[in-house]
Amino acid sequence: MKSELETCKNCENQLEKISKFCPHCGQQTKEDLTVGLLFYNTISNYFSFDARFFKSFLPLLFRPGYLAKKFIAGKRLLYLHPAQLYLFVSVVFFFLLTTIVVRKQIQDLDTALKKTLETPLISDSTKLKAQQTLDSVKLDSILLPLKEKGIPGIEDEQVKVLDSLIKSNNQKTVGETLSFGFDENKVDSLIAINASDNKIYRAMGMDDDDGYIAKKFYAQVLKFYKQRNGGQILQAVYDTIPISLFVLLPIFAFILKLLFFKRGSYAHHLVFSFYFFSFLFTLFSLILIVNSFVQIPDWIDWLLVVSTFFYLLVAIKRFYNHGWFLSFIKTGISSFVYLILVIPIAIVIVALIGFLFY
Repeated sequence: MKSELETCKNCENQLEKISKFCPHCGQQTKEDLTVGLLFYNTISNYFSFDARFFKSFLPLLFRPGYLAKKFIAGKRLLYLHPAQLYLFVSVVFFFLLTTIVVRKQIQDLDTALKKTLETPLISDSTKLKAQQTLDSVKLDSILLPLKEKGIPGIEDEQVKVLDSLIKSNNQKTVGETLSFGFDENKVDSLIAINASDNKIYRAMGMDDDDGYIAKKFYAQVLKFYKQRNGGQILQAVYDTIPISLFVLLPIFAFILKLLFFKRGSYAHHLVFSFYFFSFLFTLFSLILIVNSFVQIPDWIDWLLVVSTFFYLLVAIKRFYNHGWFLSFIKTGISSFVYLILVIPIAIVIVALIGFLFY
C-alpha cells in the first residue's frame, strides 16, 4: 500500500503524511502555534535551551571533566555544545552581575563623588587655601595667650600637648579632600577662562612630545575632572570584561596545550576550557542569586571560590587520564600562570581600555 504524501510547510519537500518531522529540514509537520510554543522556540533558538541543557547542567556542576570527555568521545548531540553552553551561562552571569552588583557600585560611586564635590570647581581650591591660612591665624590668636598666661589647673606641658593635638586635627581635616595629582588651582583658572584643552593638558603635566595614548589619557582625566562621572567609567570597564573573556578563554586553552602537549589537538583543550568556564560562570551566578536573597558569610563565598581549584584538579585528572600527583602539579602550574600573570595583565588592559574609551 502506497503511503500518502504531503508537502512540508517549511522546505516544501514531499514527506509521508504519517511523519511527525520532515526528514529534510526537521520541522514538525503538525505544530499548532501557541504562546508557550512561541516562547520556547525563541529561547531554544537563541540559547539552544532544550533537553540537552538540563542533561548538561548537573554533570557540569558535579562531574568535573565529564562533559568534555564525552564530547571528545563523540557524544555531541546528547549534551549541549560547549560553546553554546558557555554563551548561555555567560549571558546569565553578566546579566546578574550588572543587575545585582554593578548598578549598585555605580550608584554608590556617583553618590560619593557628588557629596565630595558638590561645590563649584573654581571655588574649591581657593577656599581650601584660604581656610588653611585663616585657620592657622585663628588658632595662633587663640592658643598664644593660653601658652603665655597659662590655664588654671593645667600645666604648661599639657597646654603644649593640647596645642599640638588641635593643630594636628585641623590639618588632617583640611587635608581630607579629593586630589587629582596636579595643580588644581591652575587647572581651575584655565577652565574658567575657557583655555584650550592643550593648555590645560600641559598644566596637568602632559609633555608636548607625548604620544596618542598619553594625550587620550589626559583628555579622559580632564573629562572626568569636569563631569565627575566616575560611574560611567566603571560601567565602561565592566562592559569590556565579556569581550576580554573571549581572549582569556583561548589563552587558558593554550596553557593547557603547553602542559598536555601530547593529549590531543588545541581544539580538545578548547572544549575543556569552554566547559570549565561554563562551570565558573554557573557557580558565580548561583552565588549572586543566593546572596541577593540571603546574605551568605564571606568565608563561605571564599570557600566556594577556592573549591574551583579542586574542581579543576578533578576535571584535569578525569579528562587527561593523569595520576593525582601529576594532575595536582599541572593544575597548580596552570592556575598560577593564569591567575598571577594572565588575569592581572588582562585587568590592567581592560581597565585602561574602559577608561580611555568610555
